[in-house]
Order: sequence, then structure tokens, then C-alpha cells
Amino acid sequence: MQVSEIAALAGTLVDEVEKAIVGKRHTVEMSVIALICNGHLLIEDIPGVGKTTLAKALARAIGGEFRRLQFTPDLLPADITGSSIFNQQTQRFEFRAGPIFGNVVLVDEINRATPKTQSSLLEAMEERQVTSDGETRPLPSPFFVIATQNSVEMTGTYPLPEAQLDRFFMRLSMGYPGRDEEVRVLMDQRIAHPLESVQNVITLPQLVEMQHAVREIFVHEAVREYLVDVVRATRESNQLIMGSSPRGSLYLMRGAQAMAAMQGLDYVRPDDVKAVAPAILAHRVIARAEVRVRGSSSEQVIERILEGVPAPIPVS
Repeated sequence: MQVSEIAALAGTLVDEVEKAIVGKRHTVEMSVIALICNGHLLIEDIPGVGKTTLAKALARAIGGEFRRLQFTPDLLPADITGSSIFNQQTQRFEFRAGPIFGNVVLVDEINRATPKTQSSLLEAMEERQVTSDGETRPLPSPFFVIATQNSVEMTGTYPLPEAQLDRFFMRLSMGYPGRDEEVRVLMDQRIAHPLESVQNVITLPQLVEMQHAVREIFVHEAVREYLVDVVRATRESNQLIMGSSPRGSLYLMRGAQAMAAMQGLDYVRPDDVKAVAPAILAHRVIARAEVRVRGSSSEQVIERILEGVPAPIPVS
């Protein structure tokens, strides 16, 4: 697949999802980047800003099977992966697949479940498979998890372990809509939900081909060294207790490749790295208490690190 095709298909996908998500083009673009990088997306925000609508719109636009998991404190791992049930007619145990078996899986309020249940997603997200009753079963391809998370200040939440946070390709926040956008939302939903107007614009085989093709985008050695320097700077920053893992370096390169491809470029620029770095690295670091007290977010710390790491001259 040519870069121009990737850019055209990604642009079409963004435009289609925007029919349901008003005034959040950047969020939609970043979500599409996570999708074509074959990663997973964590959305942290307050209820009611469109997180579920975004997941449903993406599933409709790619023609994938949509599944929804509502995480609650009493949810068990078997409720996610599935379990074997004895069939009285055949006198045999039969596996009943859980809701994790889908192309786009919405894990709603992931931090309301217990750590044991949260950890049941690790194998599915990383290895695209589920092990149940001693048997390993592959998940559909493509497989894209969109998890929503309430702010940790809200009651009834369990913090996600660092190992699970690291499995997410990027973390985003929807945020409140602007005044004009909120007025438009009221207008658009007077009669029907705009989600109903979202159509299937690309096929699943096309999406899988995009996921493979985006990895062919050229990354110059100087740009690779630059993004590694950015990640290493998170480990050396006096504002952070913990820096990003090497998986962050890999995902940062993948995200920059996708950002370049969406703009019709067959090579990665330092600006592409800067554009995706906060969303890909911020949830992989832990800010010091005094930094949080001052009101600085992990994203802002990453932005300051980007300002301090010298970028190479753009090359092609």
C-alpha cells in the first residue's frame, strides 16, 4: 500500500468518525493513529464527553465487530475471556467466548474493576490471544481495545497497575466541547444520534494492510536517536519518579511513522515525534508529588522535556 493510499484512507476514516464526535478532530486523529499502529487506546476523562461514542463510531467506520465490557467491582476474569460450559446434549464441555472476542472492544470504566480482573486483559492486549481452561485461543484481527477511565479522584476506582498502563499505545483526554460545538451537539441530537449516520468507509483487510504498510515509513538514524534521547530524558528528569520503558521508544517510533503517513509523507520528521510524544509517553511516567501539587500534568512534563532535547535537522 502506497503512502498516498494510507493518507487517503486515514483521512476518510477521520472525517467519518467526526460525524459523531464534534469539535474533537485532534482526538479523532490520534485515535486513528493508535488504530493503524495496531495499538490500544486509554481515554481518561469525566463521564458524558463522548468516549463511548468515539469507540462505536470507529467500529462502524471500519466495519468491525463491536463489543462492550462494563467493568464493575464484581466482574470476574471469566466474564471477559469466556469459559467452558457443560453441554447436556453432547455430554461435553464447550467454550463460550467472552466479549473480548471482537474487533473493537470498549472496556468502559476499566478502573472500577479489581486489579485481578484488570490484569486479565494483559495477555489479550499484548499477545492478541486468550488462555482459558488450559487452551490458548487467538483473538480476531484487527483487535483494538479502547478503555475508558474515570479520574482517580472519583469514588470507587482502583488505580491501574503500571504494567497494564504500559500496554496502552497512548492515553487521551476528550475534554469539554467548546461553546459552539456544544450548541451544535444539541442541534444534531434533536431527532437522532449522529452515530447513526456513520458509515463503513474502509474494510478490515484494508485496515490490516495499513497496519503493515505504516511500519515501512522511513525513519532516519538521526530521528531514531532523537526519539531515544527523548525517552531517556524521561528517565533522567528530576520531575519524574519513573521514566518511560523501552516499549515507549518503540511505540513513539510507530506513532511518528503513522503521523507522517497520515500527512502523505514517506519519512518521519522530528515534528512527527513531537506531535505524538505526550499522548504516547505521559502515562508511562510518574511525576513527583511536588510536580503534581504545582498542578503540572505528566503531559506538560513531557512537553518541557521535548523543549530541552535538541532535535536533528529534518531529513528525508
